[in-house]
Amino acid sequence: MRRSRLSAYVASLLLAVGTALTGAGAAQAAETAATGGYVALGDSYSSGLGAGSYLASSGDCARSTRAYPYLWAAANSPSTFDFTACSGAQTGDVTASQLGPLSATTALVSITIGGNDAGFANIMQTCVLQGDSACVSRINTAKAFVDSTLPGRLDTVYSAIRAKAPSAHVVVLGYPRFYKLGASGCVGLSETKRRALNDAADYIDTATEKRALDHGFTFADVRPAFTGHEICSGSSWMHAVNWLNISESYHPTAAGQSGGYLPVMDAAA
Repeated sequence: MRRSRLSAYVASLLLAVGTALTGAGAAQAAETAATGGYVALGDSYSSGLGAGSYLASSGDCARSTRAYPYLWAAANSPSTFDFTACSGAQTGDVTASQLGPLSATTALVSITIGGNDAGFANIMQTCVLQGDSACVSRINTAKAFVDSTLPGRLDTVYSAIRAKAPSAHVVVLGYPRFYKLGASGCVGLSETKRRALNDAADYIDTATEKRALDHGFTFADVRPAFTGHEICSGSSWMHAVNWLNISESYHPTAAGQSGGYLPVMDAAA
C-alpha cells in the first residue's frame, strides 16, 4: 500500500514537472515568434478583404488594419512585420510576388492560400446565380482539382517558404464553413447549396492540412472558432452576398478576423 502511494506521488510529480516544462516551452516559442520577424502571406482571407479599414498603400490587395496578421503584429510587437497577403492571390502569386521579405531571420510566417486556385470566385458566382445542380457540379469540379492539382501547388509554395525562411515557424490557416445548416427563416441559397459549399470548405481544409503537416508546418483550423457565427446563424462573422460590394461576399467581417482568425493564430503562433 505504501509503495502504491509512493508510486502515485512520483507519477504526479513527474506529470507536474512535464506540464511546467511544456508550458515553459510554449511560452518560449511565443516569445521567439513575437521578437523575431513576422511575414503574413496569402489571399484575401489573410489580407482582410471584408473587414474594412484598408491600407491605402495596398491598393487592390485590400490589406486591412483589422485583418488577423495586422492585429497579431500590433499585439505582439515582432521585430519586423511584413504584410504581403493580397486579395485574389493564387499559389503562383505568392511565389512570384509575396516572398521577398522572407529571410533567415524570419521567425514567424502565416498564410491562407488555395481557395482561388480551386476557383472560389467562380464557385460562388455559379451557386448564387444558377440552380442547385449547377452549383453542386461546379463544386465537384473544384474537388477534383483539389485532388489532382492543388497538392502540388501547395508543395511548391511551402517549399519556397522553407527555402527562404529556414528557421521560421510557419502557420497555415484554413477556411471557415460558410453556412449554419438547418436554420429556419434564412433567405438566400437553398439548403442543398449551403451544404455543398460547407463540404467544399471542409474538402480544401483537409487537403491543405495534409500538405502543411507533411512540410512540418502548423495547420490552424478556424472552423471551430467560426461555429455559431456562420451565415444564417444570427451572429454571423461572414458576409453573405453583398450586391453593393460583391467582392466582400463570403469573406470574414472585422469580427470574423478578430474573433475567429486572431485567436486561432494566437494559439498556433
